[in-house]
Amino acid sequence: MKTIPKTLVLIILAGTALTPPAWAGDVPPVVQALLANWKAQLQIAPTYESIKDDGAGNIIIAKLAVSKAAEGPTPAMNLLINEIELEGVSDTGNGIFEIGKASFAGAKVDIKGADGMDISVAMTEGIAEGWYVKAAGDNPTPEEALRAAMNVAKKMSSGKITAQAMGQTITSDGYESTWDGDPQTGAGSFTTKVSNVAIPETAIAMIDPTGTLKQLGYAGLNFDVTGDGKIDIGDGKMGLTMNFAYIGKDMGALKFSFDAGEVPLSLYGELQKAQATGKEPDIAAMMPELQNVTLGGVSFRFEDNSITKKVLPLIAAMQGMDEAAMVANAGAMMQIGLMQLNNQAFTDQVVGAVNSFLKDPKSITVSMKPSAPLKVQELMTLNPANPGEAVGMLGVSITAND
Repeated sequence: MKTIPKTLVLIILAGTALTPPAWAGDVPPVVQALLANWKAQLQIAPTYESIKDDGAGNIIIAKLAVSKAAEGPTPAMNLLINEIELEGVSDTGNGIFEIGKASFAGAKVDIKGADGMDISVAMTEGIAEGWYVKAAGDNPTPEEALRAAMNVAKKMSSGKITAQAMGQTITSDGYESTWDGDPQTGAGSFTTKVSNVAIPETAIAMIDPTGTLKQLGYAGLNFDVTGDGKIDIGDGKMGLTMNFAYIGKDMGALKFSFDAGEVPLSLYGELQKAQATGKEPDIAAMMPELQNVTLGGVSFRFEDNSITKKVLPLIAAMQGMDEAAMVANAGAMMQIGLMQLNNQAFTDQVVGAVNSFLKDPKSITVSMKPSAPLKVQELMTLNPANPGEAVGMLGVSITAND
């Protein structure tokens, strides 16, 4: 459920994939590119009521709709955007169109699962400024296909987002993103944020029937989802640095980061081919290339904002002891649990970090930072019978309150 609002925004603002059943000769080239890109992504032809073009770079598309029937485990989907207004459209050459401003009004997507799970997501409005749309062409290379599918706009934002499922309503104040990079390749730096996702008490009761969250003082949940990073594209390969976070109000923040490189763009081409043919991607045939993908680092970090002190007494009670006793015994329990690593230096580091965090909860971070980026083929050679050696090779560390 939490990914649905962002998915809707990406469907609407992504310049990714749709096409009318038959293009009229007067359909503006930028609209042809948008619709073709959407079709390539969704594998379905959309419809629209009308397209108005004033010939001066301003275009209005009325009632754009996409309807997909259920196929096996894939649910049925119906998408409707009442109006899309494009302003300041220009052809910058090499298949790139720049849209000064795009406005979306009255967007809604309904998803009906075979299991009876129906989800409806609505967005009041959306805006994209400095939007660069790529026409992929008839026989695009993997690089061209990826670029056409990318969400490349200097700034995007939305109005309120509402998701409904199983009689429950989840809302968000909206989505916003920024991008600064190369319109031709899509490489560049980006930020994203979904603000104030609100899950009401009635929904919490459904997923937490024992009432644990309510005991902790959380009748409902409110959180932001944020991300930022950088994409590098060149020589048929892609690198990605990404930071992602869930930030819960009066709870804490859970953050995840990773750095990967040398990802072959042919992988995207294979995935797209599999989607178009309805077959599974032939990943085995791509393993020689995938083995050269590099991992520069990964980290998980929790920053406390009062939830730890609320949770500790409950965990202690479940173990039949009080909070003080549990905190005092935590180090000894960690020592026993890590004996099999046969890496005393790492064990001491973990025990020290856990003890520090439990006594004064501020933050705890688990990171993997090798001295140099590791290839997938190197990771595959790690000896599972010697995990202590792997800890050193991978540069694994745990720190607290830093």
